[in-house]
Formats: sequence, structure tokens, C-alpha cells
Amino acid sequence: MASLQTNFLGIQSPNPYWLASAPPTDKQINVLRAFEAGWGGVVWKTLGSQVRNVSSRYSAVDYAGSRVMGLNNIELISDRPLEINLKEIKECIRLFPDRAMIVSLMADNNRSSWHELIKQVEDTGAHGLELNFGCPHGMTERGMGAAVGQDPEIARMVVEWVMEAATIPVITKLTPNVHSVVPTGRAAVEAGSPALSLINTIQSVTGVDLDTLIPNPNVAGSSTFGGYCGPAVKPIALKMLTTIAQDAVTSRVPVSGIGGISTWKDAAEFMLLGSTSVQVCTAVMKKGFRIIEDLCEGLSNWMDEKGFARTTDFIGKSVPTLTHWEDLDMNYHIVAHIDPEKCIHCGLCYIACEDASHQSIRLDKGHPYNTYTIKEEECVGCNLCKLVCPVDCITMVEKRHGAEYLNWKEFQRRGLPLNDH
Repeated sequence: MASLQTNFLGIQSPNPYWLASAPPTDKQINVLRAFEAGWGGVVWKTLGSQVRNVSSRYSAVDYAGSRVMGLNNIELISDRPLEINLKEIKECIRLFPDRAMIVSLMADNNRSSWHELIKQVEDTGAHGLELNFGCPHGMTERGMGAAVGQDPEIARMVVEWVMEAATIPVITKLTPNVHSVVPTGRAAVEAGSPALSLINTIQSVTGVDLDTLIPNPNVAGSSTFGGYCGPAVKPIALKMLTTIAQDAVTSRVPVSGIGGISTWKDAAEFMLLGSTSVQVCTAVMKKGFRIIEDLCEGLSNWMDEKGFARTTDFIGKSVPTLTHWEDLDMNYHIVAHIDPEKCIHCGLCYIACEDASHQSIRLDKGHPYNTYTIKEEECVGCNLCKLVCPVDCITMVEKRHGAEYLNWKEFQRRGLPLNDH
């Protein structure tokens, strides 16, 4: 059986699944229940200056009958006294010494505050620190959170302060509320951060209550921009993760991937694009700690099928396949094929292609049902019909335009006509 044992900067955990810094990691009772369920590690909810949270705090986007496609929150860092958090962290480490205990930090924006907080946390026996440079609400007004992560030079300065005091591994958590995560990632690595994590939440408004006319979440008749997470942000997280894995500076350090991970397949995708560990939050807030059983079993079974003995066998394996558009093979061509034995004659592919694509599906009306076939000469291989098909009866078949590999740069260099196939 494949091994899920994970080594992140020397921090050992029985599997790569960590709970992200969030409400599920705010108390000893939660963390102990998570460890008992089988989670490999946790990132304790961010510690820093005392704050007071508001009510309500969450809102969500539902889609197609499914609850919480995306979750929005306006909650700040831990509002529990620091001494209580530190005591509980120490106890969790004592009871589960084989699990990764990372503590998220957001000190006041000065060297002495960071040094003092680091010393207090290290005294608990914590295995690592995660610097919260991403919180997009509340803390930014105080010059912390995303206010640090959005300015590479400020991030560099804070990481330098941290590295002066830290004696345990440090992970810098990046904000997605920027044009690119790479500049801040580079600044953190160049300042000495031995690892990165991403993404933090994306600033958002999930919607407006059409009865009260107040955006959600409602706090006494007002609202504010919150942090968006959950399955809806996964594609954005994967893109940003890949840019870190492709950069010459940031690719030198391990990454803990975050953003919409709900299934073992999500975790495998994050790891294929460069994550050593993965952090989960929204899925647990929706379904509870026991999802770890499916997460571990599914990933282990997939690894067995692929012949991967350990997670390091496939971490980053998909990164080289993501390239620039102008390097893609323009002679590669596919066309759709509808399997008449599997088709349920719903017509969704025809409607999508007719109204929104290239009118490449032929409709033959009949009794008791209509039939559909592909006009190969019109099909551009866009995949839309395959994506909307509810029964997977459509496959894409390769029909190359030419034997040689031909990208856009070579296409231009030769002066070839655009419609020459």
C-alpha cells in the first residue's frame, strides 16, 4: 500500500492533510477530535493582538441545488486570550506528538512584537510557524494581513524580522488579492522563509438579500467585503500554486496548498502542481472531521493504481505540462463523437453547440426520440458538448491537421495563412 507519510521541512505527519488556520483549529477540543479522526496536522487559528469579532460572520454561494459552493467570512484572528491558546497548543502536542502542529501568527507590525510572539509560541513545542500575510478584512485596516502580503517589500521586512527570532520552520502564507503571488513569494523566500503556503481567502461579496437589500453577512444592517473560500476558488488556487512552482526563486521551497480542497482528487491535483502538504477548511466546516477517512483512502488507492509508492513520487509532476499559449501545438485537433448506445437523447449537447458554439451537431428528428451526430467538418474540438453531456456519451477523437508540431511562434515565422490546415 502507498505511504502517505509526509515530511515538510522536517515536520513529520502521517498524511499530507492538514486543517487550515480557521474556526476548526481554534480550540483544543476541535483539534483533538480532528487528530482522533486521523488528520495529519493542523495550522492553529491565527494568534496575535486581542480582537473582537462581529455577528453574523459567514455567508455562502449555493449552486445548482448544492450548498456552499463558496463560503465567505468576515471573521478575524482568534479572539480567545493568547495564554489559553498557548496552553491548549502545548497539550495537543503532548497528546499527539506524531501530528504536525503549525501555529499561524499575525503580530503587530514591528520587530519586537513578532519576536515576542514567536518566543511564546516556540515555548509550546510547536513544530512550525505560518505567517498570515493574507487576511483580507479587518486586519488590513491595522496594517496587517493582506496589507503585508500585497506589498513585497513590507513582506520581505517582516520575514526578516521573523527569521531573526525563529528557531523552528517558517511558512509564509500568501494573499491571492494581488495581480500575481510571485513577487511577494520571491520576497519572502529571499528574506529567508523556507516554505510558502497559498492561497488565503479572496476578497468578495457573495450576494445581496433581495428582501432587506443588505449584502451578506448582515451585521446590524451593514456588511463588508469578506474572504471567499471553498470549492469555487480551487481553479484560482491551482493557477497561483503553479506560478509559484514555475518560478526560479519560489520553486526552491516546499509549498502547502490551500483553496477549495474537498476530495482526495482535489488533493492529488494540488500535489501534482507542487504542493507537499494540503490544507482543508471549508469541506470540514460543511461535513465534519470524518471526511479524512475518504481523503486518505482515495489518495492511497489512486497512488497504488498509478504505481506511486510515496507522495514525493508525484509532487510537481504536472507542472511542466502547463506552458504559454503560444507554445501549444496548433496542428493538434480533436472532434467530438457521440456514442449512440449511451446517448439518452436529451439534446443538451445540440442546444449548447447550436446556441453558444459552432453549430456542429446534426439533429435528426424522429420517433420516439431525436438523434444527434457530429458534423466533423464544422467541429473545432472545443469540448463544450462533452462538458454538458449528463451521461458521458461524448468522447473527443484526435484528428490532427498535420503530422508536425507547430506552435504559434513558428506559425508566424513561416508566414502561414491562418486558415491553412
